[in-house]
Amino acid sequence: MTLLASPSSRRHALRWAAAGVAAAASGPLWAQRAPQATAVEVWKDASCGCCHDWITHMEQNGFAVTAHDTGNNAVRARLGLAAKYGSCHTALVGGYVVEGHVGAAEVRRLLRERPDALGLAVPGMPVGSPGMDGAVYKGRRDQYDTVLVLRDGTSRVFQKHG
Repeated sequence: MTLLASPSSRRHALRWAAAGVAAAASGPLWAQRAPQATAVEVWKDASCGCCHDWITHMEQNGFAVTAHDTGNNAVRARLGLAAKYGSCHTALVGGYVVEGHVGAAEVRRLLRERPDALGLAVPGMPVGSPGMDGAVYKGRRDQYDTVLVLRDGTSRVFQKHG
């Protein structure tokens, strides 16, 4: 008796073989790569605990962070962000400046909407913002704004908090 003697048996076997080849070519499901994390480059002081906590917030939200413990004032000035928007760390994400304790959700929105702007800032260090929300603050949450800083140095509210 010959296996696959009938045309329908041969077609059935060929379909299974084609499916197997396609599956093998694409690799096992467990080996599929996750989408690449968005890169964040941040400048901060080495001893700043809230900067470290902000980096942790960003990493927990899918960003790949590279930190430079060189301070951020010179970088902020070089990137053209006015000191009035300053905070304890300065980052570059997708071509935008991100100053201070800006949340991951706002950064994702910025990257999705791609406005013609310099970037986002949370001036100062408001308690309750990402990185300024640790146990030491006992749940306190100050009202603050994330501002969109335009290329001419003006800004508008991007997101209200509290």
